Amino acid sequence: MMVRMLRVLQWGSVFAARLLNPHWSCRLAGLSVRYYSTKTAPQIPGMEYQDAICTLNTLQTNASALEQVRRERSHPQLQLQAMKGFLERAGLTVEELDHLNIIHVTGTKGKGSTCAFTEQILRSYGFRTGFYSSPHLVQVRERIRINGQPIGKELFTKYFWQVYGRLDETKDAHGGTMPAYFRFLTILAFHVFLQEKVDLAVIEVGIGGAYDCTNITRQPWVCGISSLGIDHTQILGDTIEKIAWQKGGIFKPGVPAFTVKQPEDAMDVLKDRAKEIGCPLWVCPELKDYQADCGPLHLGLAGLHQHSNASLALQLSHAWLQKRCLSDKSFFPTSVENTGVLQATSFKPSPIMVKGLADTEWPGRNQTLKHGAVTYFLDGAHTMRSMQACVHWFRETAAHHERNASGPVARVLLFNATGERDSAAMLKLLMPCHFDFAVFCPNITEAIASCNADQQNFNVSVENMLTRCLDNERSWHLHHSNRDNKGSQLLIEDSLPLVPEKKTDTLVFPCILSALQWITQGRDSVLTDPAKRVLAIRPSIMAKAALLRNTAEIHILITGSLHLVGGVLKHLDPASSK
Repeated sequence: MMVRMLRVLQWGSVFAARLLNPHWSCRLAGLSVRYYSTKTAPQIPGMEYQDAICTLNTLQTNASALEQVRRERSHPQLQLQAMKGFLERAGLTVEELDHLNIIHVTGTKGKGSTCAFTEQILRSYGFRTGFYSSPHLVQVRERIRINGQPIGKELFTKYFWQVYGRLDETKDAHGGTMPAYFRFLTILAFHVFLQEKVDLAVIEVGIGGAYDCTNITRQPWVCGISSLGIDHTQILGDTIEKIAWQKGGIFKPGVPAFTVKQPEDAMDVLKDRAKEIGCPLWVCPELKDYQADCGPLHLGLAGLHQHSNASLALQLSHAWLQKRCLSDKSFFPTSVENTGVLQATSFKPSPIMVKGLADTEWPGRNQTLKHGAVTYFLDGAHTMRSMQACVHWFRETAAHHERNASGPVARVLLFNATGERDSAAMLKLLMPCHFDFAVFCPNITEAIASCNADQQNFNVSVENMLTRCLDNERSWHLHHSNRDNKGSQLLIEDSLPLVPEKKTDTLVFPCILSALQWITQGRDSVLTDPAKRVLAIRPSIMAKAALLRNTAEIHILITGSLHLVGGVLKHLDPASSK
């Protein structure tokens, strides 16, 4: 077994993806750089955590795993059967998962925030919590949290090799198959939570619900559905009804479930699914309906769209606490009937609940970071509805910061989108923000090799990522060309004009670091660290940055992808990578 493991490590220890094809250099912000194909770096002695991460990354491109995913896509019910088999090979049983007292949450938008609120509330009561979420921003161990904190590198490494070793030992008897990346991490999370003896586990669904590998659980204590919208259409379907059917697949017989208010067509499907499965389903009240002694509830997460997530979290944590504290395990919350829908009643949140909502942190979602003259607005919005919410939040928050600025402010958009998402439509929503520059880059943290394997993605080629960025730049120009003459003045009020009546300048960079360093122009000391090597930029491109050097402040909205936001945070908060 050890010989086989070492062989995996030798070819799996990839520390950085080098960029591809020299012809890109002339099109990416004037950077004089040659790109190379992905190569395997030698294993570095003592890098046990990195070895684990690099071995984990082999599951992104594991040929048998990819073939398995393709086969299962046409027969989705096979996914849960396969998950059960992998779980058993790892030494776990579905019955053991019942002991985790799971809160299972799905949705299109806001499921991660809902989980964060819920976990914080119950941790505030003194319970030992497990929290499984995706994707990670900087390090993969963020996905598996104990008491709100990502598990440590030593703990991750220990449990990783326990699970990987069992699966590797049994693969020859199962056609050489190993679980794909997300499936493996889900098994690992269950193993960690059982070994660490958590009182409860908050589990965020990956994609969909019915056939998501987290849905292997038989008896969660309570389920939740956040706001539904159109996303992952190739997997879940292209209508809100099809997507609602998939999300409702997490319902279990007799297990209470809560949903935020949904579009009528989606709500009808959820009601039918709940009736079919035998699951009591309640619709959450508005956040303003909860009467707390402190007055209006304060949330640790910014944005009006967080109100429905907070209400859902209150209902989930309340239902979990009732089941935990009452001997009657068949407890269901008080409700009233309203046009055929069970309407959950509001209640008076306890001081602990109030504090839990206020203390909740969830990086990369409506997050603001001020580094001297540079302010970063980070939001991983990647659907139409979440981008609408992002634009509302940014315009309101940035305007507040601009009113307090000592002089002219430059606005910059840093954008990327992945998968089948309609980036052109999202960019159109961002037009009213009136950016001075629109900057595009792939989700590559830096073009010069580094040893951070946590953020590598081998399921898409560098060439495809760069092509997507250039397509996004063209979409931005197209939106501008369709605007009338009145829309040609895009520089924000009181900013220094770059060229009279010039539309937003656009640039495409090969990596996140080069984009950030150009945008900030040496005005953020975190990015001027000599250790952060940067590729040379042609003088003609540097000349475009006169506006950025002369304004009092620079405001940067980073959006379109949580992976992009994570790459930015890696550079802005070096401690997050340690």
